[in-house]
Amino acid sequence: PAAPPSIGGPAGSRPESSVDLRGAALAHGRHLSSRRNVLHIRTVPGHEFLLQSDQEIEWRAWHRALRAVIERLDRENPLELRQSGSGPAELEELSGGEDDEEDSEPVSKPLLRIGGRRSSSRCPEGTEQNRVRNKLKRLIAKRPPLQSLQERGLLRDQVFGCQLESLCQREGDTVPSFVRLCIAAVDKRGLDVDGIYRVSGNLAVVQKLRFLVDRERAVTSDGRYVFPEQPGQEGRLDLDSAEWDDIHVVTGALKLFLRELPQPLVPPLLLPHFRAALALSESEQRVSQIRELIGSMPKPNRDTLQCLLEHLCRVIAHSDKNRMTPHNLGIVFGPTLFRPEQETSDPAAHALYPGQLVQLMLTDFASLFP
Repeated sequence: PAAPPSIGGPAGSRPESSVDLRGAALAHGRHLSSRRNVLHIRTVPGHEFLLQSDQEIEWRAWHRALRAVIERLDRENPLELRQSGSGPAELEELSGGEDDEEDSEPVSKPLLRIGGRRSSSRCPEGTEQNRVRNKLKRLIAKRPPLQSLQERGLLRDQVFGCQLESLCQREGDTVPSFVRLCIAAVDKRGLDVDGIYRVSGNLAVVQKLRFLVDRERAVTSDGRYVFPEQPGQEGRLDLDSAEWDDIHVVTGALKLFLRELPQPLVPPLLLPHFRAALALSESEQRVSQIRELIGSMPKPNRDTLQCLLEHLCRVIAHSDKNRMTPHNLGIVFGPTLFRPEQETSDPAAHALYPGQLVQLMLTDFASLFP
């Protein structure tokens, strides 16, 4: 049979970005998505990925291939536990200080078994390796608090996936600097681009930008690992450089940032009130109610929402060229901004009003944000 097409591009080319699968956990993603045949990957630094296929046979092929790669990496290039000063003692502390008797406990079934090779119990060194490997299994399964990892230097400050309030407090502003950076880039060179925010950018390049912003390693086109030179590199990131010349990569990264907020930009507790306000028949009353709800949001949420919507109004002003109307932008941003905290039992009930709310906020922006 013919060889499958190359995922990374033409033969001999290198991917724009990659993920370190050493020690990764592999599970079925049925609890994370309503779609079928979803594969959930969780790496040791805490990054999570979902792969979905319409064909179960293809899903199983992915599972086998990824499992084989993870087990091979564990044999050939095991995770170095002593980086950043971590070791068995620190792993025990991070895992909650369980007794050594629990070392033999297996990882819960959804997680991939990390140990690809058993060491002889007669060898003291092999026993130590097994003990450390079991510590690592529990560390991956129990996910210690982010603050604990940061204090020990195992995890750097992140931007994507960070609580909005914590991020703004760390930066000393009420709107994340990365949001301002993306908006400025789109205002400068993307307002006239057809399908801006609707067209997706290259996912590999979006992930590369994300890694740089998160102060973690990124992979260059020639396969080298690179780190930001100094903490806070994202504040000096030049989105006008040739590396990010595709403006859809910038918009894709901004949308990804909003999707990965642990709590949606609009607090889920307010969603029923927004939906009730949208159902009001009187236009003035409807706008008044929504204005009050926006005013009740935490300041970082409110200011970031205002900054984003004000920018989208500028996008709409160029709709004769980019074809992005309030309706189209509502479809793009509605599910992200008005996202329920948990999967709703009736997806159809949540399908329309988020887009309608964003559309209303854009058309009545001056009244909602006087």
